Amino acid sequence: MQIGAQRDHKVIVSRKYNFDFDHPVDKLWAVVSDTPRWGEASGFPRYQASEELQPDGTVKVFGELQIAAMTIAWEEPPVNWIAERWFEQKRVFNRGPFDSMTTCASLQDKGSQSSLELELTFDSRNLIGTFLAKRMVAAFEGKIRSLLVTADQLIQAEQPDLFESDFQPSKSALARAEKMAAAIAASPYEHGLVSRLVDYINQNQEVDLWAMRPIAIARRWNANTRDTIELFLQSVRSGLLESRWDVLCPRCRITKSTTSNIGELPRGVHCDACNIDFASDFASNVELSFSPSPSIRSVEYGFFCRSGPGVTPHIRGQFSLPPGARRSLPQALHPGDYRIRTLEAGDELELTWEGGPFPEIHVDGDKVVIGGHSAEGEISLVNNGKLPRTVVIEEQSWLRDVLTAERATTMQAFRDLFSDQVLRPGDEVSIRNIAFMFTDLVGSSNLFLRVGDAEAYRLVREHFAEAGEIVRRHQGNIVKTVGDGIHAAFLTPDDALRASIEMQLAMPAFNRRFESLDCSIRIGLHAGSSIAVTLNDRLDYYGEAVNLSARLEGQGAGGDIIMSKSFTGDPAVSNILSEYELQEQELRLKGFNDPVAICLIRPQSDDEQQN
Repeated sequence: MQIGAQRDHKVIVSRKYNFDFDHPVDKLWAVVSDTPRWGEASGFPRYQASEELQPDGTVKVFGELQIAAMTIAWEEPPVNWIAERWFEQKRVFNRGPFDSMTTCASLQDKGSQSSLELELTFDSRNLIGTFLAKRMVAAFEGKIRSLLVTADQLIQAEQPDLFESDFQPSKSALARAEKMAAAIAASPYEHGLVSRLVDYINQNQEVDLWAMRPIAIARRWNANTRDTIELFLQSVRSGLLESRWDVLCPRCRITKSTTSNIGELPRGVHCDACNIDFASDFASNVELSFSPSPSIRSVEYGFFCRSGPGVTPHIRGQFSLPPGARRSLPQALHPGDYRIRTLEAGDELELTWEGGPFPEIHVDGDKVVIGGHSAEGEISLVNNGKLPRTVVIEEQSWLRDVLTAERATTMQAFRDLFSDQVLRPGDEVSIRNIAFMFTDLVGSSNLFLRVGDAEAYRLVREHFAEAGEIVRRHQGNIVKTVGDGIHAAFLTPDDALRASIEMQLAMPAFNRRFESLDCSIRIGLHAGSSIAVTLNDRLDYYGEAVNLSARLEGQGAGGDIIMSKSFTGDPAVSNILSEYELQEQELRLKGFNDPVAICLIRPQSDDEQQN
């Protein structure tokens, strides 16, 4: 421990710690950089944070904590870090016994092993601060060493978490969870996963439960993504979980507005941290997230650490530069797609880095540009402006774990379980890109004449049920039935095509089940942007893409799948169509001024091919 010179009872207390870790540097980084989780694991108290816009357009972040009769308040300057190499975090106190506290961590990559040098520094304001600082630096080594030992044990046991929770559920909460789990297991959406969900709720830290993301949890469980999402939706309906719609800032990716019903989403949102206004976007920044029901586990919200690499793991590097500064930093980035921006409002720069020298990044006010190349193994950052700027380097893959409103509302399970989740009357929400299917049961009119209305209606309903199950298996949902056909929506064109092919191949077997039935279906497919609205108390879609897919359905015969030429241009669709003989032509369709290029295929079952 080092103790600096005293002046008016102000003392600098500092200590360095060195640790060796018998695992690669990425595992070590996952432990030491995840300050929210190790803050909770170490028993640190939660605190509240606020943001204040400054006259120069920058934003300051403040934290406040009450310990016994003492109020501690501080400013949190931006955290600096390069993933898997180092980070530096500082708090500047305006109330309490300290002037500042700084934590610096430096990691060394030693192949299958790694090492950590950690330095903790307190600038005390008075004798109480000096006393507390000495106690904290003395206890800090034991806490870090204990965390690393626990992480080592969990890695050895091949556990997905590197931190442990000491939460113990009550007997009444366990009994409620068991009853709810039984109800979920009796539903069609449990998929053998509910026991894992109950364990996750009871065994994980609160940090993991504030905003549970089923897509990330599915990857953690090595489970099917759709099955896991359906489990979460059913668990809300059964009372095990609660759900909410979070509106995420498109720059910092942090939740800025929350509501329990999609009809209450705000039309416009402001992010204080980024000082920008933005609209709710179903496709990119409206997320359906989940948390435990308070009757199963009450989760207390608050910050163990408000910012840093553990809070935003998609940010691989962040560094503050004073005006005119140039810095070269060690980097450990992986080839891929990145977005470069500043914490402050301004431009964004997207790039794909394939390896080799990383681009040198220049900022000047709200401008972000490439200024050449950094030295090999480094990232060079330059601030040419007159104001401090914090450069952010983030991966573009952050959206992969977000269950967007676009994706959730195109799932059949969502429509089945949450028919009450609709937009406000008059609200319209733009949907970026959805694949639409329209079908028609060819021969149904004669069916009604042959067997009568009641029997024909029963057979049509049987067809709807079978078609609906195929749609659901391919990540789609039935928007509505139209006469004796269906209107369905899918998140991707290839899912829509696979579902269409399966429907066509299933029709001969469907006809054989009913002696009086000799029907076929024709299907129209197109993908594009649309508008989501509420119609007849259900979410529905409108727009040119919907109209075109409906028109296409009427251009074929029974057994045909008719697609727009643009639909077949999707790479995944092209791969599927390579196994079929395509018929191409141009048609004039009602409501469209220009001729529409279409492609047609006719999938045949083995029985049909033999005949």
